[in-house]
Amino acid sequence: MSNGAELAEAAEYTMNGGDGTYSYYKNSSFQRAATEVAKVTIEEAIMEKLDIKRFSPAPTTFQIADLGCSVGPNTFVAVQNILEAVQRKYITQGLSSQMPDFLVLFNDHASNDFNTLFASLPPDRQYYAAGVPGSFHGRLFPEASLHVVHSAHALPWLQKLPEELLDANSPAYNKGRVYYTSAPGQVLDAYAAQFAKDAVMFLSARGKEVVSSGIMVLLMPGRASGIAHSGVLSDVMFDLLGLCLMDMAKEGKTSEALVDSFNVPVYVPSPEEMTAIIERNGCFSIERMDLAPFDKKTDGLTAAHACMLHVRAGVEGLIGKHFGSEIVDELFDRLLKKAKESSDRLSLAFLHGCQLFVVLKRK
Repeated sequence: MSNGAELAEAAEYTMNGGDGTYSYYKNSSFQRAATEVAKVTIEEAIMEKLDIKRFSPAPTTFQIADLGCSVGPNTFVAVQNILEAVQRKYITQGLSSQMPDFLVLFNDHASNDFNTLFASLPPDRQYYAAGVPGSFHGRLFPEASLHVVHSAHALPWLQKLPEELLDANSPAYNKGRVYYTSAPGQVLDAYAAQFAKDAVMFLSARGKEVVSSGIMVLLMPGRASGIAHSGVLSDVMFDLLGLCLMDMAKEGKTSEALVDSFNVPVYVPSPEEMTAIIERNGCFSIERMDLAPFDKKTDGLTAAHACMLHVRAGVEGLIGKHFGSEIVDELFDRLLKKAKESSDRLSLAFLHGCQLFVVLKRK
């Protein structure tokens, strides 16, 4: 079990590996739906904004990077969408004879389950594939080597937690909670500041790696203006997770000290926050920024089980490391029960829920 101190340091957050019941491979349908919705946006961005005639010299190898790829299968859908759009761009511009080879660079932390990722590569793929381990908050690729960068649902994961969340003398001390949803404003501010710092690091690194006029597409949960964080689906689930942990602490199945020293390292930004961060960095122009709604017909009671499995696939590793693996099954059983009891809240979160699509072009 953890004493909580290392949670304030830069860490590797990876999804559950393998292809079992609680794996990310089996429990990422919400992300898959967002990828499908983004297909048209990506195709339009490449057809309208990717000026392949400006690449000099003309690339013999066109390099696509997917950052925070996890274990699949969503990454394969995303890169195939990108590849087909780029091929179409070459054809429509009369450059079929210059069609390059394609190299897809799959990136995630070194502890990611790359074995599952590469074992499930599409056998009929039209690209070469390579894995690039490491944090995308720093440099990963040679200068001016990437033509299209894609990242889905990874940027909201913080590089590290704000230290003040664990400081009992700080107004941002997050005692009795594991997230910012129902916390004092100082806790939310600390999360937002850390996200902004991390995002600027991400953009600065990509600013060196993406070729001039190259395209970057970012997908992530987003929060519309006027919607409180308590109305965001992931925020609701993490809030419920904290309540379950506190219930278990009161029953002596874990300790309140362990709860106090644990925080979920995820932040959901608004378009206004993302715009300010991108403009402050200055490497990219914003070509498009849209909020696309979730399926408004989703019933909260029906969705409770899927929501629990998605949360488990994402944070089980962190929970087990911090609290001990012996509490994991009971914790997520409790989370399912609490999610069902909060079905009205989940339904409202789906109603207000949004995916943020950002298309950037390297200046």
